[in-house]
Amino acid sequence: MTSQPFLPFALPDLGDDEIAEVVDTLKSGWITTGPKAKRFEQAFAEFLGDPQIECIAVNSATAGLHLALEAIGLGPGDEVITTTHTFTATAEVVRYLGADVKLVDIDPKTMNIDIAAIEAAITPKTKAILPVHYAGLAVDMLALLDIARRHGLRVVEDAAHALPTTLEKELIGTLGSDATVFSFYANKTMTTGEGGMLVTRNRELAKRARVMRLHGMSRDAFDRFTAKVPSWYYEIVAPGFKYNLTDIAAALGLHQLKRLPAFQVRREQIAERFNDAFADLPLILPPQAPEGDTHAWHLYVVRLADDATINRDEFIEGMFAAGIGCSVHYVPLHQHPYWRDRYGLTPEQFPQSQKAYERTISLPLYTAMSDADVERVIQAVRGLLA
Repeated sequence: MTSQPFLPFALPDLGDDEIAEVVDTLKSGWITTGPKAKRFEQAFAEFLGDPQIECIAVNSATAGLHLALEAIGLGPGDEVITTTHTFTATAEVVRYLGADVKLVDIDPKTMNIDIAAIEAAITPKTKAILPVHYAGLAVDMLALLDIARRHGLRVVEDAAHALPTTLEKELIGTLGSDATVFSFYANKTMTTGEGGMLVTRNRELAKRARVMRLHGMSRDAFDRFTAKVPSWYYEIVAPGFKYNLTDIAAALGLHQLKRLPAFQVRREQIAERFNDAFADLPLILPPQAPEGDTHAWHLYVVRLADDATINRDEFIEGMFAAGIGCSVHYVPLHQHPYWRDRYGLTPEQFPQSQKAYERTISLPLYTAMSDADVERVIQAVRGLLA
Protein backbone atom coordinates (compact mmCIF):
# COMPACT_ATOMS: atom_id res chain seq x y z
CA MET A 1 0.00 0.00 0.00
CA THR A 2 1.11 3.58 -0.65
CA SER A 3 2.07 5.98 2.13
CA GLN A 4 0.40 8.86 0.28
CA PRO A 5 -3.07 10.11 1.34
CA PHE A 6 -5.96 8.31 -0.34
CA LEU A 7 -7.13 10.08 -3.52
CA PRO A 8 -10.91 9.64 -3.71
CA PHE A 9 -12.82 8.97 -6.89
CA ALA A 10 -14.72 12.27 -6.59
CA LEU A 11 -14.85 15.37 -4.38
CA PRO A 12 -17.03 18.50 -4.62
CA ASP A 13 -15.31 21.82 -5.34
CA LEU A 14 -16.84 24.28 -2.85
CA GLY A 15 -15.44 27.74 -2.14
CA ASP A 16 -15.91 30.68 0.19
CA ASP A 17 -18.77 32.14 -1.88
CA GLU A 18 -20.84 28.98 -1.54
CA ILE A 19 -20.16 28.84 2.20
CA ALA A 20 -21.07 32.50 2.67
CA GLU A 21 -24.31 32.07 0.70
CA VAL A 22 -25.33 29.09 2.83
CA VAL A 23 -24.57 31.06 6.02
CA ASP A 24 -26.66 33.95 4.68
CA THR A 25 -29.50 31.53 4.03
CA LEU A 26 -29.30 30.14 7.56
CA LYS A 27 -29.35 33.64 9.03
CA SER A 28 -32.27 34.70 6.84
CA GLY A 29 -34.65 32.28 8.53
CA TRP A 30 -35.89 30.95 5.17
CA ILE A 31 -34.13 27.63 4.73
CA THR A 32 -36.62 25.54 2.75
CA THR A 33 -37.90 26.37 -0.75
CA GLY A 34 -38.02 30.13 -1.04
CA PRO A 35 -36.32 33.15 -2.64
CA LYS A 36 -32.98 31.47 -3.37
CA ALA A 37 -34.59 28.46 -5.02
CA LYS A 38 -36.46 30.90 -7.28
CA ARG A 39 -33.23 32.80 -8.01
CA PHE A 40 -31.50 29.53 -8.85
CA GLU A 41 -34.26 28.56 -11.28
CA GLN A 42 -34.00 31.98 -12.95
CA ALA A 43 -30.20 31.78 -13.14
CA PHE A 44 -30.38 28.32 -14.68
CA ALA A 45 -32.84 29.51 -17.31
CA GLU A 46 -30.49 32.40 -18.12
CA PHE A 47 -27.59 29.97 -18.41
CA LEU A 48 -29.53 27.90 -20.96
CA GLY A 49 -30.20 31.11 -22.85
CA ASP A 50 -33.75 30.42 -24.07
CA PRO A 51 -36.53 32.65 -22.65
CA GLN A 52 -39.12 29.99 -23.53
CA ILE A 53 -37.60 27.44 -21.17
CA GLU A 54 -39.02 26.97 -17.68
CA CYS A 55 -36.87 25.53 -14.90
CA ILE A 56 -38.23 23.61 -11.91
CA ALA A 57 -35.74 22.97 -9.09
CA VAL A 58 -36.13 19.58 -7.39
CA ASN A 59 -34.37 17.61 -4.67
CA SER A 60 -32.86 15.07 -7.09
CA ALA A 61 -32.67 14.22 -10.76
CA THR A 62 -34.65 11.09 -9.92
CA ALA A 63 -37.46 13.34 -8.69
CA GLY A 64 -37.24 15.42 -11.86
CA LEU A 65 -37.49 12.37 -14.12
CA HIS A 66 -40.47 11.09 -12.13
CA LEU A 67 -42.23 14.47 -12.39
CA ALA A 68 -41.55 14.73 -16.13
CA LEU A 69 -42.91 11.24 -16.86
CA GLU A 70 -45.94 11.81 -14.63
CA ALA A 71 -46.64 15.08 -16.43
CA ILE A 72 -46.66 13.44 -19.88
CA GLY A 73 -49.30 11.01 -18.62
CA LEU A 74 -47.23 7.83 -18.36
CA GLY A 75 -49.09 5.02 -16.66
CA PRO A 76 -49.88 1.28 -16.52
CA GLY A 77 -49.79 -0.40 -19.92
CA ASP A 78 -47.21 2.06 -21.29
CA GLU A 79 -43.59 1.29 -22.16
CA VAL A 80 -40.52 3.53 -22.07
CA ILE A 81 -37.39 2.69 -24.06
CA THR A 82 -34.08 3.38 -22.34
CA THR A 83 -30.56 2.01 -22.13
CA THR A 84 -29.48 -0.89 -19.94
CA HIS A 85 -26.17 0.93 -19.36
CA THR A 86 -27.29 3.42 -16.73
CA PHE A 87 -27.99 3.89 -13.05
CA THR A 88 -31.22 2.33 -11.83
CA ALA A 89 -32.88 5.73 -11.25
CA THR A 90 -33.34 6.15 -15.01
CA ALA A 91 -35.58 3.09 -15.15
CA GLU A 92 -37.11 2.99 -11.67
CA VAL A 93 -39.08 6.18 -12.23
CA VAL A 94 -40.97 4.39 -15.00
CA ARG A 95 -41.99 1.69 -12.55
CA TYR A 96 -43.11 4.32 -10.00
CA LEU A 97 -45.91 5.09 -12.46
CA GLY A 98 -46.83 1.46 -13.15
CA ALA A 99 -45.36 1.50 -16.66
CA ASP A 100 -42.66 -0.82 -17.98
CA VAL A 101 -39.20 -0.27 -19.38
CA LYS A 102 -37.86 -1.72 -22.61
CA LEU A 103 -34.07 -1.87 -22.22
CA VAL A 104 -31.81 -1.72 -25.26
CA ASP A 105 -28.07 -2.02 -25.88
CA ILE A 106 -25.45 0.70 -26.36
CA ASP A 107 -23.38 1.86 -29.31
CA PRO A 108 -19.87 0.56 -28.47
CA LYS A 109 -18.22 3.68 -29.91
CA THR A 110 -20.08 6.19 -27.74
CA MET A 111 -21.47 3.99 -24.93
CA ASN A 112 -24.71 5.92 -25.47
CA ILE A 113 -28.02 4.26 -26.33
CA ASP A 114 -28.00 2.48 -29.71
CA ILE A 115 -30.24 4.56 -31.97
CA ALA A 116 -31.01 1.62 -34.29
CA ALA A 117 -32.00 -0.50 -31.30
CA ILE A 118 -34.50 2.17 -30.22
CA GLU A 119 -36.48 1.95 -33.43
CA ALA A 120 -36.42 -1.86 -33.34
CA ALA A 121 -37.80 -1.84 -29.78
CA ILE A 122 -40.88 0.29 -30.51
CA THR A 123 -44.23 -1.46 -29.97
CA PRO A 124 -47.84 -0.23 -29.80
CA LYS A 125 -47.28 0.18 -26.04
CA THR A 126 -44.32 2.55 -26.41
CA LYS A 127 -45.10 5.97 -24.95
CA ALA A 128 -41.67 7.60 -24.57
CA ILE A 129 -37.92 7.37 -25.10
CA LEU A 130 -35.58 8.17 -22.21
CA PRO A 131 -32.01 8.70 -23.49
CA VAL A 132 -29.01 9.07 -21.15
CA HIS A 133 -26.07 11.28 -22.17
CA TYR A 134 -23.47 8.86 -20.84
CA ALA A 135 -20.43 10.36 -19.07
CA GLY A 136 -21.22 13.78 -20.54
CA LEU A 137 -21.25 12.94 -24.28
CA ALA A 138 -24.44 13.87 -26.11
CA VAL A 139 -26.68 11.17 -27.55
CA ASP A 140 -27.41 11.64 -31.26
CA MET A 141 -30.57 13.55 -30.40
CA LEU A 142 -31.28 14.63 -33.96
CA ALA A 143 -31.76 11.00 -35.00
CA LEU A 144 -33.57 10.13 -31.78
CA LEU A 145 -36.00 13.05 -32.05
CA ASP A 146 -36.68 12.10 -35.68
CA ILE A 147 -37.65 8.59 -34.54
CA ALA A 148 -39.86 10.07 -31.82
CA ARG A 149 -41.64 12.38 -34.27
CA ARG A 150 -42.27 9.60 -36.80
CA HIS A 151 -43.74 7.31 -34.15
CA GLY A 152 -45.59 9.94 -32.08
CA LEU A 153 -43.46 9.35 -28.96
CA ARG A 154 -42.52 11.65 -26.09
CA VAL A 155 -38.87 12.26 -25.18
CA VAL A 156 -37.48 12.94 -21.69
CA GLU A 157 -33.70 13.34 -21.51
CA ASP A 158 -31.72 12.03 -18.55
CA ALA A 159 -29.02 14.70 -18.56
CA ALA A 160 -27.59 13.84 -15.13
CA HIS A 161 -24.11 13.72 -16.72
CA ALA A 162 -24.61 16.39 -19.34
CA LEU A 163 -24.02 19.89 -17.96
CA PRO A 164 -22.78 21.77 -20.00
CA THR A 165 -22.81 19.28 -22.90
CA THR A 166 -23.61 20.60 -26.38
CA LEU A 167 -24.88 19.04 -29.60
CA GLU A 168 -24.56 20.98 -32.84
CA LYS A 169 -23.39 23.83 -30.55
CA GLU A 170 -26.74 23.84 -28.71
CA LEU A 171 -26.79 23.11 -24.98
CA ILE A 172 -28.45 19.91 -23.84
CA GLY A 173 -31.65 21.18 -22.28
CA THR A 174 -32.47 23.40 -25.25
CA LEU A 175 -33.24 20.71 -27.85
CA GLY A 176 -36.64 19.51 -29.03
CA SER A 177 -37.46 17.01 -26.28
CA ASP A 178 -40.47 17.29 -23.96
CA ALA A 179 -38.26 17.72 -20.90
CA THR A 180 -34.64 17.44 -19.79
CA VAL A 181 -33.49 16.66 -16.26
CA PHE A 182 -30.10 17.57 -14.76
CA SER A 183 -28.45 16.30 -11.57
CA PHE A 184 -26.59 18.29 -8.93
CA TYR A 185 -25.55 15.29 -6.84
CA ALA A 186 -22.25 15.60 -4.96
CA ASN A 187 -20.08 14.10 -7.73
CA LYS A 188 -21.63 15.93 -10.69
CA THR A 189 -20.11 18.77 -12.74
CA MET A 190 -21.74 21.21 -10.31
CA THR A 191 -23.43 20.37 -7.04
CA THR A 192 -26.07 21.38 -4.53
CA GLY A 193 -25.30 18.30 -2.41
CA GLU A 194 -28.53 16.65 -3.49
CA GLY A 195 -30.67 18.25 -6.17
CA GLY A 196 -31.72 18.51 -9.78
CA MET A 197 -33.45 20.69 -12.36
CA LEU A 198 -36.30 19.83 -14.71
CA VAL A 199 -36.34 22.06 -17.78
CA THR A 200 -39.02 22.26 -20.45
CA ARG A 201 -40.62 24.58 -22.99
CA ASN A 202 -43.99 22.91 -22.45
CA ARG A 203 -46.02 25.26 -20.22
CA GLU A 204 -48.56 22.62 -19.24
CA LEU A 205 -45.85 20.13 -18.35
CA ALA A 206 -44.09 22.76 -16.22
CA LYS A 207 -47.34 23.72 -14.49
CA ARG A 208 -48.09 20.09 -13.66
CA ALA A 209 -44.54 19.45 -12.40
CA ARG A 210 -44.67 22.47 -10.10
CA VAL A 211 -47.94 21.33 -8.54
CA MET A 212 -46.80 17.73 -8.15
CA ARG A 213 -43.39 18.82 -6.79
CA LEU A 214 -45.01 19.83 -3.48
CA HIS A 215 -47.87 17.54 -2.47
CA GLY A 216 -50.18 18.60 -5.31
CA MET A 217 -50.75 22.01 -3.70
CA SER A 218 -52.32 24.76 -5.75
CA ARG A 219 -49.88 27.27 -4.20
CA ASP A 220 -46.43 26.70 -2.73
CA ALA A 221 -45.42 27.93 0.71
CA PHE A 222 -43.24 30.77 -0.56
CA ASP A 223 -46.16 32.25 -2.51
CA ARG A 224 -48.59 31.79 0.36
CA PHE A 225 -46.41 33.46 2.98
CA THR A 226 -44.87 36.28 0.97
CA ALA A 227 -47.88 37.56 -0.98
CA LYS A 228 -48.93 41.18 -0.39
CA VAL A 229 -52.12 39.79 1.03
CA PRO A 230 -50.96 36.66 2.90
CA SER A 231 -53.23 33.70 2.43
CA TRP A 232 -53.18 30.51 4.44
CA TYR A 233 -55.56 28.86 2.02
CA TYR A 234 -54.51 26.30 -0.57
CA GLU A 235 -56.11 23.35 -2.33
CA ILE A 236 -54.76 19.86 -3.03
CA VAL A 237 -55.49 19.24 -6.68
CA ALA A 238 -53.58 15.94 -7.06
CA PRO A 239 -51.77 13.38 -4.87
CA GLY A 240 -48.35 14.94 -5.28
CA PHE A 241 -44.85 14.29 -4.00
CA LYS A 242 -42.25 15.97 -1.74
CA TYR A 243 -39.66 16.91 -4.34
CA ASN A 244 -38.84 20.58 -3.65
CA LEU A 245 -35.26 21.91 -3.47
CA THR A 246 -34.35 23.79 -0.27
CA ASP A 247 -32.88 27.28 -0.21
CA ILE A 248 -29.84 25.86 1.58
CA ALA A 249 -29.14 23.66 -1.45
CA ALA A 250 -30.01 26.44 -3.90
CA ALA A 251 -27.49 28.70 -2.16
CA LEU A 252 -24.76 26.31 -3.26
CA GLY A 253 -26.22 26.10 -6.76
CA LEU A 254 -26.19 29.86 -7.32
CA HIS A 255 -22.39 29.99 -7.05
CA GLN A 256 -21.66 26.57 -8.53
CA LEU A 257 -23.51 27.67 -11.67
CA LYS A 258 -21.35 30.82 -11.90
CA ARG A 259 -18.25 28.66 -11.66
CA LEU A 260 -19.45 26.05 -14.18
CA PRO A 261 -17.56 27.53 -17.20
CA ALA A 262 -14.28 27.41 -15.25
CA PHE A 263 -15.12 23.93 -14.00
CA GLN A 264 -15.62 22.83 -17.60
CA VAL A 265 -12.24 24.19 -18.68
CA ARG A 266 -10.50 22.30 -15.87
CA ARG A 267 -12.32 19.04 -16.64
CA GLU A 268 -11.29 19.33 -20.28
CA GLN A 269 -7.67 19.95 -19.25
CA ILE A 270 -7.60 16.82 -17.10
CA ALA A 271 -9.30 14.71 -19.78
CA GLU A 272 -6.79 15.90 -22.40
CA ARG A 273 -3.87 15.14 -20.07
CA PHE A 274 -5.22 11.63 -19.53
CA ASN A 275 -5.77 11.12 -23.25
CA ASP A 276 -2.16 12.06 -24.02
CA ALA A 277 -0.74 9.95 -21.20
CA PHE A 278 -2.74 6.81 -22.00
CA ALA A 279 -2.55 6.87 -25.80
CA ASP A 280 0.04 4.04 -25.96
CA LEU A 281 -1.63 1.77 -23.37
CA PRO A 282 -3.94 -1.21 -24.01
CA LEU A 283 -7.01 0.93 -23.33
CA ILE A 284 -10.02 2.12 -25.29
CA LEU A 285 -10.11 5.80 -24.38
CA PRO A 286 -13.36 7.75 -23.97
CA PRO A 287 -15.06 8.98 -27.15
CA GLN A 288 -14.61 12.66 -27.92
CA ALA A 289 -17.35 15.16 -28.66
CA PRO A 290 -17.73 16.10 -32.35
CA GLU A 291 -15.64 19.04 -33.51
CA GLY A 292 -17.08 22.28 -32.12
CA ASP A 293 -19.14 20.58 -29.41
CA THR A 294 -18.63 20.16 -25.67
CA HIS A 295 -18.23 16.95 -23.68
CA ALA A 296 -19.11 17.67 -20.04
CA TRP A 297 -16.54 15.12 -18.79
CA HIS A 298 -18.64 14.16 -15.79
CA LEU A 299 -16.85 10.80 -16.02
CA TYR A 300 -13.57 9.69 -17.55
CA VAL A 301 -14.27 6.08 -18.51
CA VAL A 302 -11.62 3.79 -19.99
CA ARG A 303 -12.08 0.23 -21.22
CA LEU A 304 -9.38 -2.44 -21.09
CA ALA A 305 -8.41 -3.53 -24.60
CA ASP A 306 -8.26 -7.17 -25.67
CA ASP A 307 -4.47 -7.24 -25.21
CA ALA A 308 -4.48 -5.88 -21.65
CA THR A 309 -2.60 -8.22 -19.31
CA ILE A 310 -4.90 -7.70 -16.32
CA ASN A 311 -8.67 -7.71 -15.92
CA ARG A 312 -10.99 -4.97 -14.65
CA ASP A 313 -11.07 -6.16 -11.04
CA GLU A 314 -7.28 -6.54 -10.88
CA PHE A 315 -6.90 -3.04 -12.29
CA ILE A 316 -9.17 -1.51 -9.65
CA GLU A 317 -7.40 -3.46 -6.90
CA GLY A 318 -4.06 -2.18 -8.18
CA MET A 319 -5.31 1.42 -8.18
CA PHE A 320 -6.65 1.00 -4.66
CA ALA A 321 -3.25 -0.37 -3.57
CA ALA A 322 -1.78 2.84 -4.98
CA GLY A 323 -4.23 4.83 -2.84
CA ILE A 324 -6.50 5.90 -5.68
CA GLY A 325 -10.26 5.44 -5.83
CA CYS A 326 -11.96 4.23 -9.01
CA SER A 327 -15.49 3.19 -9.89
CA VAL A 328 -17.46 1.31 -12.54
CA HIS A 329 -20.23 3.04 -14.50
CA TYR A 330 -22.31 0.98 -14.54
CA VAL A 331 -23.32 -2.45 -13.44
CA PRO A 332 -25.89 -2.61 -16.28
CA LEU A 333 -29.53 -2.93 -15.36
CA HIS A 334 -29.80 -6.37 -16.95
CA GLN A 335 -27.35 -7.64 -14.31
CA HIS A 336 -29.46 -6.53 -11.34
CA PRO A 337 -31.90 -9.06 -9.82
CA TYR A 338 -34.97 -6.83 -10.01
CA TRP A 339 -34.63 -5.89 -13.68
CA ARG A 340 -33.24 -9.27 -14.71
CA ASP A 341 -36.05 -11.23 -13.09
CA ARG A 342 -38.93 -8.90 -14.01
CA TYR A 343 -38.10 -8.88 -17.71
CA GLY A 344 -36.23 -12.18 -18.10
CA LEU A 345 -33.04 -10.43 -19.19
CA THR A 346 -29.74 -12.10 -20.06
CA PRO A 347 -26.28 -10.69 -20.88
CA GLU A 348 -26.55 -12.14 -24.38
CA GLN A 349 -29.35 -9.66 -25.14
CA PHE A 350 -26.95 -6.75 -24.50
CA PRO A 351 -23.55 -7.83 -25.85
CA GLN A 352 -22.07 -4.32 -26.13
CA SER A 353 -23.12 -3.21 -22.66
CA GLN A 354 -21.97 -6.51 -21.17
CA LYS A 355 -18.54 -6.30 -22.80
CA ALA A 356 -18.15 -2.68 -21.71
CA TYR A 357 -19.16 -3.52 -18.15
CA GLU A 358 -16.58 -6.29 -17.90
CA ARG A 359 -13.75 -3.96 -19.01
CA THR A 360 -14.82 -0.53 -17.77
CA ILE A 361 -13.09 1.64 -15.16
CA SER A 362 -13.99 5.22 -14.24
CA LEU A 363 -10.88 7.14 -13.18
CA PRO A 364 -10.93 10.17 -10.84
CA LEU A 365 -11.72 13.39 -12.71
CA TYR A 366 -12.88 16.39 -10.69
CA THR A 367 -11.96 20.06 -10.51
CA ALA A 368 -10.55 19.88 -6.97
CA MET A 369 -7.77 17.60 -8.27
CA SER A 370 -4.35 19.23 -8.37
CA ASP A 371 -1.89 18.72 -11.22
CA ALA A 372 0.04 16.46 -8.83
CA ASP A 373 -3.13 14.39 -8.26
CA VAL A 374 -3.58 14.03 -12.02
CA GLU A 375 0.02 12.90 -12.46
CA ARG A 376 -0.40 10.44 -9.62
CA VAL A 377 -3.34 8.82 -11.41
CA ILE A 378 -1.35 8.70 -14.64
CA GLN A 379 1.66 7.04 -13.01
CA ALA A 380 -0.55 4.47 -11.27
CA VAL A 381 -2.34 3.56 -14.52
CA ARG A 382 0.92 3.33 -16.44
CA GLY A 383 2.44 1.24 -13.68
CA LEU A 384 -0.35 -1.30 -14.09
CA LEU A 385 -0.53 -1.36 -17.90
CA ALA A 386 2.64 -0.02 -19.51
